[in-house]
Amino acid sequence: MSVFFDTNVLVYCTDTTAPEKQAIARALVSQASASGDALVSTQVLIELFNVLTRKQQMPRAHAKTLVMAYMHWAVVPSDVALVTTAIEKSIQHQLSIWDAMVIEAALRGGAQTLYTEDLTHGQRFESLNVVNPFLSSSV
Repeated sequence: MSVFFDTNVLVYCTDTTAPEKQAIARALVSQASASGDALVSTQVLIELFNVLTRKQQMPRAHAKTLVMAYMHWAVVPSDVALVTTAIEKSIQHQLSIWDAMVIEAALRGGAQTLYTEDLTHGQRFESLNVVNPFLSSSV
């Protein structure tokens, strides 16, 4: 079962200020990596580098190494078609364009589950189920 990781879940893997969320994020990443079911998008990789270097003040070389490790997963590229469908989904569901881009990338990649903190747990978009892994009921 393919799973798509939003940026916030990957950020928690290195966030020492939230040890419970860090443990959950690391377990999910480890499991999805081992099974070969993990997906991300170019947008998520870019956002991850930005958060690691700006908010977590991680040295750029270290952040680059971490981001590049996620490039071994299946990566859904952003292109004009994805942006167009994301804009439509943003309008239809009153989502931010960034969230709509993540949803569209997950759908395009064939994910059944989207791990994120940014959307409503249990929400569905076509075949995609939104899961907030940090809610006690979803762990």
